[in-house]
Amino acid sequence: MSLSTYLLNTINRIVEELSLEERKRLSYLCGQLHTGRCTTNIKEILQSCMGQVHTDEAFLMELMLRMRRYDILSEVLGISKTEAERLLKNGHALSDYRVLMAELSEDVGSDDLESLVFLLRGTLPKEKVENFECFLDVVVELEKLDQISSTRMDVMEKYLRAIHRVDLAKRLSQYQSRAEKQRPAPVKSRDERRACCVAAPHTSSAFPPTSCSVSKHTTPCVNAAVPVYVSPSKPCEQRMEDVYRMQNKPRGLCVIIDCVGSEGAHLERLFSSLHFTVSLHMLLSAREVLTCLQDISRHTEHCRMDAFVCCIISRFDSFQLLGTDSYGPGLDLNSVRRYFMPDSCPGLTGKPKLFFIQGYEMSESSKPTGFCDNEDGELETDSPAHHHRRLEDIPGDADVFWSHCWTNEKQLEDVNHQSVYLQSLKEALVDGQERRIHLVDLHMAVNRAVYAHNHNHPGSAYHINLRHTLRKNVYLS
Repeated sequence: MSLSTYLLNTINRIVEELSLEERKRLSYLCGQLHTGRCTTNIKEILQSCMGQVHTDEAFLMELMLRMRRYDILSEVLGISKTEAERLLKNGHALSDYRVLMAELSEDVGSDDLESLVFLLRGTLPKEKVENFECFLDVVVELEKLDQISSTRMDVMEKYLRAIHRVDLAKRLSQYQSRAEKQRPAPVKSRDERRACCVAAPHTSSAFPPTSCSVSKHTTPCVNAAVPVYVSPSKPCEQRMEDVYRMQNKPRGLCVIIDCVGSEGAHLERLFSSLHFTVSLHMLLSAREVLTCLQDISRHTEHCRMDAFVCCIISRFDSFQLLGTDSYGPGLDLNSVRRYFMPDSCPGLTGKPKLFFIQGYEMSESSKPTGFCDNEDGELETDSPAHHHRRLEDIPGDADVFWSHCWTNEKQLEDVNHQSVYLQSLKEALVDGQERRIHLVDLHMAVNRAVYAHNHNHPGSAYHINLRHTLRKNVYLS
């Protein structure tokens, strides 16, 4: 996706204001693991990240807020620190882990770095440690060796304590206590049944238990708190990681709609291994996709499960899903999400709803007209204003993870075609299951794989839009 002249100028103004170390922090926050080369291609990295994942200034705003460049927020982006913080309460794109490491880098002085380099001489090659310029250089090399990650902080905590930076070590310990894998505490049999709640949709507080039957007036179910084992040495405020419950077997229903006929079976095996009940639908028209989604949203099983996953592989015209139709109306992407929101599917209230979409965009000359579904489930012609709805506005409710990748449909002409996005997504989810990495962090690996592909194959570029309104961490294990 090409960026507007305004956004390109904004990126240039921001980069010109950054110091060498700030450029490294920005590169790291964008998911890079090559901070040593970031000073020469930081504009390219930022433009690529904006083009693939983000299409407005919100991402730039979050970057500047996390880097504490409030002057750039005000002078370049025209927004105050207070207003930026308010907007980010509705959701954020950056990894909490990377934000933490970038903040620590600001607090690690030259003497501290020299002490760390001395400790690492037996762990990292001499030529590496001699070229370290900041704390993030250390972090990146240890990440490559798999010694630290978003769920493993003990090695870095040990090093920080050894150089007498106990304050920074405590910050790592506090983060790890929320992210480390804990063994669930025993649950008495009378508490094993899931409770439902009586509340308005979109709320996330605790509710009194009630019946779990599903009818026209079904009350929505919510996730119970996940009991975890707590080490006696941990203070009370660190006892629980803020995570969505993932204990039921199956975890939930995964619907896969493959209108291209290429990789639906691979996704079926993947999500079956992640303990989901998988419903695979092949080669559906746009109207058949609509009917399929409506039927699945009415399933009573949602009330007894922990999550929902929807994977779609299809041709698209802008934001209109075409299915197997070559011409004619398409299904508005907003409809895909809307069928699983609390007002339409109360059994999923308070539970993560994960959408992974691989689109193949039709060429400009063959784009059809679109339609969307109205409140009665009928299809109507789209207005021009509706047709150009901004894609980043789609996750409008809580607990939604929306990962949409698109590329040109001409790639389907290759009989051996495999989606770079889907392949990297499968690898990331398997890695996340083995190493217990939460969904937002592991999606960084998908972004890196797509970025690397685009760099090496600019003629077959992929574009990603990642948006989420998750209130907790999601672990698909």
